[in-house]
Amino acid sequence: MATVHGGQTAYTQLAAGTSLSFGEWDEGSNRLARGLVAAGVGRGDRVVLHLDNEHLERWLISYAAIHKAGAVAVPTNVRLTAREMAGIVADAEPVAVITSTRLAPVVAEAVAHASGSLTAAPGPELVIEADDPLRWDPLLAGDGDDFQVAADDGDLADIMYTSGTTGRPKGVAVRHRHTHLIANGEPRWTGQAWIHCSPLSTFAGISFVYNPMKMGMRGLYLPRFEVGLWIDAVEAEQPTCAFLVPAMVQLLLADERLAPADLSSLTLVSIGSAPLPPNLHQALAERVPGAMVTNNYSMTEAGTAFTYLPPGELARRPGSVGVPLPPTEIRIADAAGDSVTAGETGEVLIKVGEHHREYYRDPEATALTWSGSWLRSGDLGRLDADGYLYIVGRAKDVVIRGGNNISATEVEHALYEHDGVLEAAVVAVPHEVLGEDVGAFVVARTGRQLNADELRRFCAERLADFKVPRTIWFIDELPRNANGKVVKRELVPPAG
Repeated sequence: MATVHGGQTAYTQLAAGTSLSFGEWDEGSNRLARGLVAAGVGRGDRVVLHLDNEHLERWLISYAAIHKAGAVAVPTNVRLTAREMAGIVADAEPVAVITSTRLAPVVAEAVAHASGSLTAAPGPELVIEADDPLRWDPLLAGDGDDFQVAADDGDLADIMYTSGTTGRPKGVAVRHRHTHLIANGEPRWTGQAWIHCSPLSTFAGISFVYNPMKMGMRGLYLPRFEVGLWIDAVEAEQPTCAFLVPAMVQLLLADERLAPADLSSLTLVSIGSAPLPPNLHQALAERVPGAMVTNNYSMTEAGTAFTYLPPGELARRPGSVGVPLPPTEIRIADAAGDSVTAGETGEVLIKVGEHHREYYRDPEATALTWSGSWLRSGDLGRLDADGYLYIVGRAKDVVIRGGNNISATEVEHALYEHDGVLEAAVVAVPHEVLGEDVGAFVVARTGRQLNADELRRFCAERLADFKVPRTIWFIDELPRNANGKVVKRELVPPAG
């Protein structure tokens, strides 16, 4: 694209009104890749990309440069605390970090925590503050011509960290052979655009780095979703495609600015990353009648395997996330792993191929999650007689808050650090906008008086803001079964 359409806009950061052409993206990433290699980054080395979404152009150049240097990109959520980041740093053992002046102190503290010392912390020798010209420009001083360290399909491309169900960060190892949804080629330049707002460090965000380009399109990016900015961008830029998470759909439908808005350019609205209530799906489809509004289902571990709801099926199959896109296969299994009949509920298994993803440096977790070419999703679902999938719940103990997966165990661990907490159990609480929110049932130690605000402040020191329980209930004891395990289904939030 840089050779044939170098002057065309590859990406626009809508909030700032800045753009990056294909030529600038290519040349900048070539220069940075040379700079990284000259600074000692080698093939297979890990480079953490902990950079604010606002710095879109630097993020895109950095991500491409890491790959061109033969290294492994480790994109991380900028809302993580230093303690949370420390687990990733300890596991990935990066040789370099690309961050910002705002986040550099968090990175430094994370490295210190990872080493077990707050004074002398061995760690990445190269920390680049991408928004500081004194730290960024010297690394781009080299040649902008084509540059690529030798790599093959089996080499690691990315490590995507997910909280999972244990609370310990697990890195999904993404190899070059199964990085992208769309194969490499020479697409025809269409001039069309795809708008999205997902954090760049997420599976959804990463999906929109290269794939619009592979369809001959430009990317339109909002670092943070705001209804007014999104509507203004659609009307002004006339994108043909959009990606939203259910929380964004809810906010759009609830805003009075949506009714008079001109959304006629949209021909595809893809919704994913969290459960989508059927009424929201139908309401958005009615508001954008000229677009295929489709509900999708996948997960980071599944990679390019996913389902989609074809046109015309929404009214016939409300609540369905559709059929698997070939060559993906879906089956529903009972506790023994045997397939159940159509209409029965069981665990959703996804066929992802023999060369599936795995957890970085965690063969035990890999063996528990992948069985041959089948991925155990941890989600509960059913297939109808025509093979359409319906997600009905989760076997995993995870809260999906506005598209963010939150380990209940991780939040419980933070609560347990408070010396006044005897027991804690975290559950998903229905939320009109976010889909689910984080709720906690807490048993105080004898003689201790606790209040919810105190515990929320305590958690905020240890967890990213979106993981902090919004609602906390104090109870006398947690319900347990005969084996002593907490029975969360009996934890029902009080009415009102």
